[in-house]
Amino acid sequence: MTRARRPFREIAVRPIMKALLAALFVTSIAACSADSKPADPIPEHDELTVSSDILDEDRVINVFVPPQYDGGQTAFPVVYMPDGGIDEDFPHIANTLAGLIARGAVPPVILVGIENTERGRDLTPSSTTDYDRDYAPQGDGARAFRAFIRDELMPEIDARYRTADGRTIIGESSAGLFVVDTFFREPGLFDHYIAMDPALWWNDHDLVRQAASRLAAMDAAGKSLWFAGSGAADIQPHTRALADALSRNAPQGLRWIYRDRPGERHDTIFRATKDDALTWSLGAPASGRTADRAADGQAS
Repeated sequence: MTRARRPFREIAVRPIMKALLAALFVTSIAACSADSKPADPIPEHDELTVSSDILDEDRVINVFVPPQYDGGQTAFPVVYMPDGGIDEDFPHIANTLAGLIARGAVPPVILVGIENTERGRDLTPSSTTDYDRDYAPQGDGARAFRAFIRDELMPEIDARYRTADGRTIIGESSAGLFVVDTFFREPGLFDHYIAMDPALWWNDHDLVRQAASRLAAMDAAGKSLWFAGSGAADIQPHTRALADALSRNAPQGLRWIYRDRPGERHDTIFRATKDDALTWSLGAPASGRTADRAADGQAS
């Protein structure tokens, strides 16, 4: 089966346009200061527009498929990522996956990037603090965004592409908060959870304060959680506290690891740790590895 598409308000990014966009992107970045974000080539990808009844808006979705996809019949696991726009994190994660796949560090996967519309609304659970409610007055937009992913986006991706079991979600900062929130509230939605510098300070660090009791009641057999914390003052105490809660209360069968990176900043940790995160989460398990916390549950 080839990459046939059903008509669905779809825009396929053509190679010539991709080359032009990449050139313009590199040129604009070169004109910026030395501390600007690195220039990332825009990878070959599909661009879809999904009309969401749940969110009452259209969402732009960017999809990278591995080289092994075309001309075959094999189905591939899917990695989902918020902050998945072309001007967001999609290019550098797609390019990283392409390199890891080429080296055999991870198996071939499909990457699905969800471009932001209202980031603060979509990625945050409810909060009782004034600051959080000023930032995201809608309250628990993460619940609706998760429902969009589960009930609208995943079925659409499964219908359009040859997908296999083994879903992953990856995110940083507020998107990392969404990853951890989803891990606690709906652990069965994904198989692998990856969170860099999750904004666990949200709602007076409620996710961390409730972690022990939630972990004790959780069925996470066969799941994995990789997360990392930088030296940022509003991040480090909470990621370390979550690691401590996991070391004491991780449910049987959960494979997890915490990467403590005090030398990284909030704006550097995503790129500094993404190879390790994807390789640890997606790479073939080592011979004899077990899934319980005694094998992999640790802070490092």
